[in-house]
Amino acid sequence: MNRRSKAAGAAAIMAVAAMVLSGCGGGSSSDSSSGEAKTGGTIKLVGTDDIDHLDPTGSSLVSTYTFQRAISRQLISYKASNDAKEQVEAQPDLAESMPEVSSDGLTYTFKLRKDAMWSTDPARAITSEDVANGFKKVCNPLLPSAAASYFNVIDGMEQYCAAYDTKNPTAANVKQHILNDNVSGITTPDDQTIVFKLKEKASDFIYMVSLDNVSPVAKESLDYEPDSPDYRSHYISSGPYTVDEYKADSHLYLKRNPNWKKASDPLRAANADRIEFTFGVSADNAIQQVSNGDADGLWAMNVPAAQWGTLQATNGDNMSTFSQGGSNFLWFNTLSNNNGGALKKTDVRKALQYAVDKAAFVQKLGGSELAEPAIGIFGRGVVGFDEKNDPYKTDGNKGDPAKTKELLAKAGVSNLKLKLAYRSDNATEPSIAQIIQQDMKKAGVDVELVPVPASDFYASFMTTPDNTKNGKWDIALCGWNPDWVGGAARSVFQPQFTYTGTAQVYNYDNYNNDKASSLAKQALASSSTSDAEKLWGEVNDAVMNDPPVLPLYSVKATLIHSSAIKNASIFALAAGYDWTNVSVER
Repeated sequence: MNRRSKAAGAAAIMAVAAMVLSGCGGGSSSDSSSGEAKTGGTIKLVGTDDIDHLDPTGSSLVSTYTFQRAISRQLISYKASNDAKEQVEAQPDLAESMPEVSSDGLTYTFKLRKDAMWSTDPARAITSEDVANGFKKVCNPLLPSAAASYFNVIDGMEQYCAAYDTKNPTAANVKQHILNDNVSGITTPDDQTIVFKLKEKASDFIYMVSLDNVSPVAKESLDYEPDSPDYRSHYISSGPYTVDEYKADSHLYLKRNPNWKKASDPLRAANADRIEFTFGVSADNAIQQVSNGDADGLWAMNVPAAQWGTLQATNGDNMSTFSQGGSNFLWFNTLSNNNGGALKKTDVRKALQYAVDKAAFVQKLGGSELAEPAIGIFGRGVVGFDEKNDPYKTDGNKGDPAKTKELLAKAGVSNLKLKLAYRSDNATEPSIAQIIQQDMKKAGVDVELVPVPASDFYASFMTTPDNTKNGKWDIALCGWNPDWVGGAARSVFQPQFTYTGTAQVYNYDNYNNDKASSLAKQALASSSTSDAEKLWGEVNDAVMNDPPVLPLYSVKATLIHSSAIKNASIFALAAGYDWTNVSVER
């Protein structure tokens, strides 16, 4: 097959990326480098929650990238930067350069760096087979990735995944399938070359391979059940750090990967000797520790809006904001028969779009510096977002309960009673839920609050189909950030708003919109930036004309670090500071 040069292939890819995330990201820290970065020292991070998964295959939270950045590598990743444009520019990581792309846009060839090393003893290089293993593992039945369906764009991937033993899955038969069976669209001509053949054009493929879910997999790690205690105690790292000690609900300590070579890694400086995560620390205590310098940063939490202004007065030079491109929705349960199945009616869901005061949410979340009303399925900076396109706009974004009442009456619905699920121990959601309850009351809708512990909300409550079908919730406060940065529209649309007969983890009621899916396919095949942008806008319009969600608000990540941290900059995938690139000066 005729191939373009690497430069031409990369140029075509980046042309589509050029339109995205203008104005997304940003934020800064005044701690800029005043010379050569110092090495050594320990970075101390504190937070409430334990990690979700140490095994990158199962990672599903934005915060997970905070430590995965240190202990795993991907074909493509991003620089740590305080420049909004640079934050989202795809960069070679394990790949030595951007991929060579065939003239038909269906074949991607990556060459690997020869001196990227596992943390094994004896040391060995990361090979193309290890990279291929990461893609094969993404759909394993013991720990399938929520992102697995993205990779069905690779020829033969669906067939490979279907061949896993799902009736009696064990570590042994997962290992057997990964090591002995192949995906037809993934080939490894030599140890430093991996080739992907796609079923259809995917202008965002380079961004997909930046996900930690497809990090390379060392064959030795396949002896253990994915993310099991044995896996965690025998973790094999591809990054500059590896696991020194992990204790559930207590801590994760990282030490240097002794085999890592700085020359092999253009994206991580690895200045500190150790990175230590401590769990079980309350939000107030964690923020106080960072403010006082007893800790260096927050783990899996942001600075609450209520404390932002006060901390700015004392720690402003060590604080940043970052626009993540995400949105928070009120998700409608269209599978339940509660209220006679009222929420199954498009006109009812349209009526409720006018019920809430989005301006009150913004005020509660710290004002326009930290939040803004959401108006569609895409957040600011994601292709398809258009701040002028709000199909349910109200005066000052304050809502119109009278209009909701009127439209509900036209839809033949009265005495609507809705159960609102939310994270009870989240810093802001209890207050947001109360505002929604009060707003809905004005529109003649009674709302019963259903508090759910944050640790259970996504892990079990929202993702258990019986809870949806049996009507344990009618509306739910849910958030979504793009799974990658750059050409990220697919990573918002596909996992939440498509259903082809196989349930997706975060499409809570199997919503599907054929018109939107057809438009999305056209957008992904387009090599024209303007055409793709227009098509993604039409995807948004199609979904919001049959709305499965009520867009509420978008918030910025609010970050703080101690004065001991120098050269702090943003790693966009983590929506936080890149601790592999800071230095510690105590």
